Amino acid sequence: MTNLKENGIFLQKKQYFKNLLPDSIRFPLLIGLFSRGLIAFVMLGVAPLLAAPSGGIKAEFGWKVFSAWDSNFYQQIATTGYEILPNNQPGANVAFFPLYPLLIRLLMGLGVSTEVAGTLINHLAFFVTLIVLYDWTRQHHGEKAAKWATIVLAGCPLSLFGSVVYSEGIFLLFSTLALRSFDNQRFWFSAVWGSLTTAARITGLALIPAFLLTAFVRKYPLKAYFASFLSGIGVGLYGLYCWLQFRDPMAFITVQHTQWERSRGFDWVGWGRMIVEIVAGGANWNHGGIKDPTHPIIFGVICLIGYALWHFRAKLSKEKLDYGFFTLFFILWLLVGDPLLNTLSIVGGMYLLWHLRRELSLVAVSYGFCALGLLLASGGTSSLNRYVYGIISLSLALGVFLSRHRRWGYAMIGFFVILLVSFAIRFAQHLWVA
Repeated sequence: MTNLKENGIFLQKKQYFKNLLPDSIRFPLLIGLFSRGLIAFVMLGVAPLLAAPSGGIKAEFGWKVFSAWDSNFYQQIATTGYEILPNNQPGANVAFFPLYPLLIRLLMGLGVSTEVAGTLINHLAFFVTLIVLYDWTRQHHGEKAAKWATIVLAGCPLSLFGSVVYSEGIFLLFSTLALRSFDNQRFWFSAVWGSLTTAARITGLALIPAFLLTAFVRKYPLKAYFASFLSGIGVGLYGLYCWLQFRDPMAFITVQHTQWERSRGFDWVGWGRMIVEIVAGGANWNHGGIKDPTHPIIFGVICLIGYALWHFRAKLSKEKLDYGFFTLFFILWLLVGDPLLNTLSIVGGMYLLWHLRRELSLVAVSYGFCALGLLLASGGTSSLNRYVYGIISLSLALGVFLSRHRRWGYAMIGFFVILLVSFAIRFAQHLWVA
């Protein structure tokens, strides 16, 4: 009787906590806490124990471990404003949009440092994004797909940038809210969230053609078109500031070419280099010819084995076929590294959107393609995989795909964890990540 009574009390308490936090909130929070906890443990507990690497620094326990690379620009804007060079020319930090530094500045008013303010804002926005994505995906694709989409967004190694002093969190949050609102025909809400998105990052402009295309195809009322254009208020206001300050309303693009040395239009050289590095290796690219034949030989062997697996797939079990392709991909990643991930993020993203185009909402597919097109036309390949991660449509699409191919999902999450730990250590040591 005592055991039955204790079990009854336990079940009542369990049900109470279930009612206190519904699954639509509980699951994203748990996944978020696990992934953010792993990052915090690695950056604060593991990285400080390691010696300083070549080209990096020795990580130290504290909030500053979350600040490196572009973090410095956001903190500079939050504390002293945008840089003005001689002859009233825009400085390099003008390339960074104002919403995130403004939020940091507001939180600094409570007496916290820029590192603390930036880290807390990014974390909070990222957690809310997980909840919004889960709810939006479950609405259209069911609970299983919602869970996988949440796992993808939280577990992706690039989710590191949802925990450091970067604008990934707020961009993901406002773009997801804008897309979900438009998808649910809450057009004025989509305009508000869209304007905040375009105030956070230039790639938010992809929302406008995505909204317009969806409104045209779905025959939405006139207010949907107004909401589409109103989504550009954020970048419009920043352009107005640039015009008043620098007499150049496109100064945030100008500095990309003058200060950051990005090319104009499609970066043929950058993409050519990545493809050559995948096939022949970086050493051979730098040499301008085949100096070391090892890389192209290994790449050729991987391609031959991959072709053989596909050709004889009917004679192999699905488990063996999947294991074979997993192994080949892992070896290829060890061989190539970042160029493979950069290229795969674009090519794989396009394939996913096209493959699931009839199942995903039109606005999600349109935004995905428009955002990828904007990145391809941005004139550079640096940080490409991080920008691709910021396209929420791809996490949604990958979640839907993996919900039907769970073996691929488990393998991918294992790979993600390895990379996430590596990225966290590298960022803490001020080594380049993305």
